[in-house]
Amino acid sequence: MPGHFEPLPGGGAAVALDDVEISIIRSLAVQLLELIGPGPAEDAPDDPLAELFADGPTEPPADPVLRRLFPDAYTDPEGTPGPKEADEQKEHSAEFRRYTENDLRAGKRENALAVVRSLDALALDASGDGGAVLELTPQDSRQWLGALNDLRLAIGARLDIGDEDDTDVLYRLPDDDPRKPMVMAYLWLGGLQETLVTTLMP
Repeated sequence: MPGHFEPLPGGGAAVALDDVEISIIRSLAVQLLELIGPGPAEDAPDDPLAELFADGPTEPPADPVLRRLFPDAYTDPEGTPGPKEADEQKEHSAEFRRYTENDLRAGKRENALAVVRSLDALALDASGDGGAVLELTPQDSRQWLGALNDLRLAIGARLDIGDEDDTDVLYRLPDDDPRKPMVMAYLWLGGLQETLVTTLMP
């Protein structure tokens, strides 16, 4: 099971991680949490309904990573729309974002928090090799899957990866390229994500 998830009897998944891998995933998840930010009701814990009824933003985020995580809902995949169509798409996207982005952010926060909490609770192997086996329930697995996807989207945005052709170029980067560590993390997380998906398939 080293380096990839395997299914557990009765559901769920397990993966062997060393202390460096645990540290990398945890650090990336914490950075993702900081980027997503707190919910709109964080300053009003005595009002649990505040976030539920709070309007979300209507404009796309300025940060390219957040734009990748929270894209516009209405775009024209076939090409550039005319002025009227562009205005209509912008209006529909703004309205959709207003009512959905807060929930999307909350879900992404919960997924990232689930990753951090499960890694924090992971007891290191008593053998002293600095590793441990992470076991996830089916629900944990789904949250991990969501978080891994978000982490890869975030790294992909930083690397300006738009499609599979861009990914092929990354494989050929020289070792002294400053993007190399981020590329290695992107590819490694992709492997984890792929094997985790396999464990969730019936």
